Amino acid sequence: MKYSGWPEPGELVVGRIDEIEDFGVFVDLDEYEDKRGLCHISEVASGWIKNVRDHVSEGQTVVAKVLEVDEESQQIDLSIKDVNNHQRKDKIQEWKNEQKADNWMAVAFGEDMADEKYAAIANEFLAAFGSMYDGFEQAAIHGQEALDDTDLSEEEIDAIVETARENVSVPYVNVTGYVDLRCPDSDGVEIIRDALKAAEGNGEIPEEVDLDVTYVGAPEYRIKVKAPDYKTAESHLEESAQRASEVVAEHGGTGEYHRERNTEEE
Repeated sequence: MKYSGWPEPGELVVGRIDEIEDFGVFVDLDEYEDKRGLCHISEVASGWIKNVRDHVSEGQTVVAKVLEVDEESQQIDLSIKDVNNHQRKDKIQEWKNEQKADNWMAVAFGEDMADEKYAAIANEFLAAFGSMYDGFEQAAIHGQEALDDTDLSEEEIDAIVETARENVSVPYVNVTGYVDLRCPDSDGVEIIRDALKAAEGNGEIPEEVDLDVTYVGAPEYRIKVKAPDYKTAESHLEESAQRASEVVAEHGGTGEYHRERNTEEE
């Protein structure tokens, strides 16, 4: 996504050096449409500079601080030396994240989506989450619920959530499901106990996955899964319920998996 407006003084921007002169360097701003800034030689690096090319090269990606913006004369003054290593690293990561989010928009809505639609959805993300990437990340973790307070349509939300859960890697996600276990066998209590052990994985759950099964109220049991990504969590959730259901089924019982509680939680 490229912004059509102007950067603000004090803002950090990512750009590519496209021309080097004795008096400084011109930087094509990657985040702003048709915007180019000038970094005077005195702002390229600290100390006396004999040759600008000793410090930067054409085609190099840099992070610069916006010093002044003169829209009337179409001039943006930049400083490369005023950006420390921590700021540079954070800004580059933010920029890379937004590039990913831009690609996810194309996946969700097609590469030929109208500019107006793109801008409308992007603005909803920016207003609600501060960035498009954070919007997709929250959609991957919390699903449709994350986008409830936006003005996006149901169809748009579904497309975003589906794309997010297919593409976004997040530190971890939590998912919850329920399984109703019934067994008419005379040893039903023991069989249910065995079913719950099976649901918990019998010690074979991967270390990166945290799976917990708790009693809610007969015949309902809650399964909570914490995993590195949505696909893994959802897979282990369904497999857990399936294992429990298979145990009771062997003894004439039934197991029914569902995502919502059947009764009010206490």
